[in-house]
Amino acid sequence: MGKGGNQGEGATEREAQMPTFSWEEIQKHNLRTDKWLVIDRKVYNVTKWSSRHPGGHRVISHYAGEDATGASANWWNHRHFQHHAKPNIFSKDPDVNMLHVFVLGERQPVEYGKKKLKYLPYNHQHEYFFLIGPPVLIPLYFQYQIIMTMIVRKDWVDLAWAFSYYARFFITFSPFYGVLGAILFLNFIRFLESHWFVWVTQMNHIVMEIDREPYRDWFSTQLAATCNVEQSFFNDWFSGHLNFQIEHHLFPTMPRHNLHKIAPLVKSLCAKHGIEYQEKPLLRALMDIIGSLRKSGQLWLDAYLHK
Repeated sequence: MGKGGNQGEGATEREAQMPTFSWEEIQKHNLRTDKWLVIDRKVYNVTKWSSRHPGGHRVISHYAGEDATGASANWWNHRHFQHHAKPNIFSKDPDVNMLHVFVLGERQPVEYGKKKLKYLPYNHQHEYFFLIGPPVLIPLYFQYQIIMTMIVRKDWVDLAWAFSYYARFFITFSPFYGVLGAILFLNFIRFLESHWFVWVTQMNHIVMEIDREPYRDWFSTQLAATCNVEQSFFNDWFSGHLNFQIEHHLFPTMPRHNLHKIAPLVKSLCAKHGIEYQEKPLLRALMDIIGSLRKSGQLWLDAYLHK
């Protein structure tokens, strides 16, 4: 593999003089004082630059001596940018499209109830949430969304990378665990990840206002759809700094470990203009997910049974 540099040399000359390295050689450069990584089969020395990495030196250090190419984030951007633009707004935020599995907020349950829509017993959604929500979001739903987004958007390079990931995974682990064991291993990791992802993201969103387009200013829309969880060493670590969800929505490109620095400024701005800034303890935030689903389910049942 060729080694990329930071100097502005001509591409043709650089390619002609570009040295090659074996994986054995690359893997030796995984120290704090000596970091190389590979992107698109080019080797980069990021030893000095890693200290200026926007996400922090620890994140990029995870890939020292390894291939850091990865698949394109187009599929995630396609979905998540819509969420940040119009959070918790039906027909505009894909994250509140629950495919008739759950009814959310106060308006949707009543609409479903009046139309006698009963795809599932929504008055029990706070109970079957534990069976459907955390366990299957990433292993099943996200995998389907990833592949379908690539196909619909004709991101064929991304699709090829996705399939190559599975090929490389099974080539690596099948000799140790067999094909079935490799499948179980892959899905077990995603099963654990899915639980964390659902609880951490929904404690900031599903408990907030979920409705149709309110036609209000962007700042107020973000505050109505998000809330924070109190800062502590554990909360920061457990949530990956997504306990500062308000600031994350207002400054989505800011590295998450810096969000706490601007939280006091955002809070003072909200107080100045009379905008509610919600912050709560972690346990209450997690329990509010279930309470919100129970409340919406009861609204559905009342409307469904109403003559």
